[in-house]
Amino acid sequence: MPECPLPFAEFGFIVMAHGGGGRLMHDLLSRVIFPGFRNGHLEHGHDGAVFDAPQGRIAFTTDSYVVRPLFFPGGDIGKLAVCGTVNDLAMCGARPLALSAGFILEEGFAVESLRSVLASMQESAQQAGVSIVTGDTKVVDRGKGDGIFINTAGVGEVRSRALIGPAAVAPGDAILLSGDLGRHGIAVLSAREGIAFETALESDCALLLDPVMALLDAGVEVHCLRDLTRGGLASALVEIAQAGGHRLEIEEDSIGVCAEVRGASEMLGLDPLYLANEGRFVAFVPEAQAPRACQVLRSFAVSAGASMIGRVKAGKPLVTMRTGYGTSRLVEMFSGEQLPRIC
Repeated sequence: MPECPLPFAEFGFIVMAHGGGGRLMHDLLSRVIFPGFRNGHLEHGHDGAVFDAPQGRIAFTTDSYVVRPLFFPGGDIGKLAVCGTVNDLAMCGARPLALSAGFILEEGFAVESLRSVLASMQESAQQAGVSIVTGDTKVVDRGKGDGIFINTAGVGEVRSRALIGPAAVAPGDAILLSGDLGRHGIAVLSAREGIAFETALESDCALLLDPVMALLDAGVEVHCLRDLTRGGLASALVEIAQAGGHRLEIEEDSIGVCAEVRGASEMLGLDPLYLANEGRFVAFVPEAQAPRACQVLRSFAVSAGASMIGRVKAGKPLVTMRTGYGTSRLVEMFSGEQLPRIC
């Protein structure tokens, strides 16, 4: 039986501009998209579909990228497209075997810009040890495509023998966060709106494959992985709580947010818990293995800030956060998305 199906966020290509990893997207998918397809691959809500093949288990995922602007501090739409798809495979415990790339180009899009995007894609693919082996290109009328849209899909070999997904989460698990939050969302917003900071702030856009594979190679019992893209940490945890049927309790003081992101969020009325990330993930492991897991994660630059931020408890499937003031508040899925066109 399939064990690691497509996530709520992965059908983002049909939602309106303000949709993303929030409640509107969740409702659209659960009420319209999923009933239209009805198959076991969609039941558990994860970052890719895992299915049996003659040589073992295979993970398959796809995503579309419409970020604006196309080039932002720390990356561009090409790097984002490859990292995003490789990361989704990694969240299923899979090492990528091959990628595809589909391009929707607007008439008049500069060839040099396209070459830059392709170079970023190739560099990221080489870093992940995977090739882009097939694809498609279409051109639409001027003014109809916003430069370039990219779809990437990926197939990977599942390296974990056990289920990795929300259904494997259990009371007693520790919730680990691989680093600080919100850098991608604020970096893209700063490039879009011309917001300057005292120090350079770059997107966290990066490959997550190596730290995930290292966790598995170290024998850590990984129950669930989720990268924190649209909808951020909050939406990811709410989805996992609902899919797994458990209560998640997190600690605000354990969640890293850099000074630039915190300052920009306060100025703009944004909540870092809901900001998009492209190089951060959460991992659910037995609490006794949390110190070892954090040690493994901290050996990689992309996850050097790994920490335990909460626990899984038996109870009603919801997410609560103990604040810095010692009170507890409910963490809900955001209605819409704080920042559209972020990936």
